[in-house]
Amino acid sequence: MPVVHVREDESFENALRRFKRKCEKSGVLTELKKRQHFEKPSVKRKRKTIQAKKKMARKLQEERRLGLA
Repeated sequence: MPVVHVREDESFENALRRFKRKCEKSGVLTELKKRQHFEKPSVKRKRKTIQAKKKMARKLQEERRLGLA
């Protein structure tokens, strides 16, 4: 669990914003959503393959944009 120490002369809103950013970076919310419902192994495999395809497509697109491919 991310911890944020409130600095002197720091508003609550700024500390809350830092806490939310830390939670986002550590993946707490995605882990929570993942554990809310049971996911069948076949659905999990399908989701992971789709994510891998998207990641590869983004990587290829970036290489083409930079003129490496």
